[in-house]
Amino acid sequence: MKFKRIFLLFFSCALLLSLAAPALAADFDVDAKAALLIDVGSGEILYEKNIHEQSYPASITKIMTALLTLEAVDAGELSLSQEITAQESAFDGLTADGSTANIKPGEIMTVDDLLNCLLIVSANESSHILAEAVAGSTTAFVDRMNRRAEELGCVDTHFVNPSGLHNDHHYTSAWDIYLITAEAMKHEEFNTIVARKAYTVPATNLSKERALHSTNYLISTWRTGWPGYFYEEARGTKTGSTPEAGYCLVATAVRVKRQLVTVVLGAERIKREDGVTETHSFSETIRMFDHGFDDFKSMELIDTEEFICEVPVALSSEANYVVVHPGEGLRRMVPIELTPEALTRDVKLVGEVVDAPIAEGDALGTMTVSYDGVVYGTVPLIALNDVSASRILTMERDVKAFLRQPWIKYAVAGLALLVLIAIIVILRARSRRYRGRRGGRARYNSYRGNRRK
Repeated sequence: MKFKRIFLLFFSCALLLSLAAPALAADFDVDAKAALLIDVGSGEILYEKNIHEQSYPASITKIMTALLTLEAVDAGELSLSQEITAQESAFDGLTADGSTANIKPGEIMTVDDLLNCLLIVSANESSHILAEAVAGSTTAFVDRMNRRAEELGCVDTHFVNPSGLHNDHHYTSAWDIYLITAEAMKHEEFNTIVARKAYTVPATNLSKERALHSTNYLISTWRTGWPGYFYEEARGTKTGSTPEAGYCLVATAVRVKRQLVTVVLGAERIKREDGVTETHSFSETIRMFDHGFDDFKSMELIDTEEFICEVPVALSSEANYVVVHPGEGLRRMVPIELTPEALTRDVKLVGEVVDAPIAEGDALGTMTVSYDGVVYGTVPLIALNDVSASRILTMERDVKAFLRQPWIKYAVAGLALLVLIAIIVILRARSRRYRGRRGGRARYNSYRGNRRK
């Protein structure tokens, strides 16, 4: 039964891989170079556009910078309350018109304050200060960024700096950004900071206290004074823009118990006819959030307690069939209007008849669930109970199988030929002896010599 058990492992992997496939969606498109919508709870992609295409990330890069900083804190290399002195080298290569928190060389700030500057107002100097604190230099930190990206499964990413300032060799993809963000979201400090509308940095040795206001218009209207982008269920995360990258945004939102993550890369900013300037990274993210929350629902497509069919069994005297049921349940995000009756179930068994012995849990086939050409998943079908084999029926089967082997036919034919040859040889030998005896008697009877008196 080893072959049947392999099915269980194989189709468990197939189920996990199927979760990466997009759920069926209505006609929906996002106005951006690349976009991604993921349901966090299930890990399912609800919408995707060019998610593996290399793009410039701008300040979205700072999510990786924050991740490595928080991992250094977890490792005991830094602490959130640790004070860091901004070195002159941290300001090399920064542009005057870039995002800043107005940190000065020689200024002393805590790691926590620097992270707030990094993620709330996207301060470029903060990314370099943290990079030097974590790895000793920005060069060493960038090496660490690329190694960590590779460890997370990013295959379309290469970092050149910790801030996201444009460089032709500094790129990533919507999917890779999601992998990095998902890892960063495992850190509570990250989630807390990116959800803040504002933060006050305490006075330092070189500055009075300063107020930071989020660049994320989904959670704060302070910069625009316009509530058009405000999304009540939004929870952060990070903005970014350069002329080469366009407008970029990674965002999260929670409604009831569902959480969505969106990635938008390469969106535009346009001036509408009514005079309002619209930044599509925000407006398209809102459309994706509404699409994910309003147009999809979680549905149990397969229940492990459900009996699927009876499979005929051979070589058993106790049962002539075994019931199979799903070895795994299947729950997916599906269009809101989809009903269970509309689903297509494709059952494939390992054979029309299976031989005993069968153990409870043996994989005897698979079932694939789909709708309108979209496959939602494949699960193994397993035996409900044990079915023992009959020794007599098994022996009979084995004997018949043995006798059906081609070499047996040749061996029997060869043996028959040998027997025939032996018979012929024996018959010929007997014939010669018989003729010899007859010849001897004739010679004796024909003797005409004189008898002795």
